[in-house]
Amino acid sequence: MSASDFTGLTTAHVADACIRADVPVRCGPAGTRAVAVGGRVAGRVLPARHVGSVDVFLEAFEQAAPGDVLVVDNGGRLDESCVGDLAVLEAKAAGLAGVVIWGLHRDTADIRAIGLPVFSLGSVPAGPLSLGARPDDALASARVGEWTVTADDTVFADDDGVLFVPSDRVDELTALARGIRDTERGQAERVRAGETLRSQLAFGSFLKAREDDPSLTFRQHLRSLGGAIEE
Repeated sequence: MSASDFTGLTTAHVADACIRADVPVRCGPAGTRAVAVGGRVAGRVLPARHVGSVDVFLEAFEQAAPGDVLVVDNGGRLDESCVGDLAVLEAKAAGLAGVVIWGLHRDTADIRAIGLPVFSLGSVPAGPLSLGARPDDALASARVGEWTVTADDTVFADDDGVLFVPSDRVDELTALARGIRDTERGQAERVRAGETLRSQLAFGSFLKAREDDPSLTFRQHLRSLGGAIEE
């Protein structure tokens, strides 16, 4: 998986594709954003569980493949940063495509200058405040919000946030996402040309059909039309 495979798509498209394919939608916590506006990344998860020392990142880089994305589990802590400019610079030197942090970063200006996409919950000047015992499986998995991810997962990230999908479903999901994108773009162009979305989606017919069958959902109606506004 590379960023080029994500070209022209958004995390929203991929999330909708997950719903279409009955794949769990595993989003990072709301508020996980790119350090530099417009940042985008896609790649295999390179997990690392931070307990206060940068050595876990350096060890992860030793086993990284080009295009991997370092996914840092710092427990969502908001009292300290766990990634700074040197870790990001080293990630770039190791050939990584980006960094996703369940926690905070610092050295914002320097990270922006480095140019590697970095996503986090925000920034704070303080670095690690304590050093804990490193678990034996620190490089096997990372938790991001309610989700645990491994090297079997792929991460997509953009201005809407962060999304994880199983790597063995990426081709299927990106194909679905492109179809959803193309449908939505066509709908948008028709609205701009004067044809309302309600008209395109036969919304009046849906309301009448729902009177006869109160169990009918709008999503069922959309699927019968091929509409993509919800998924």
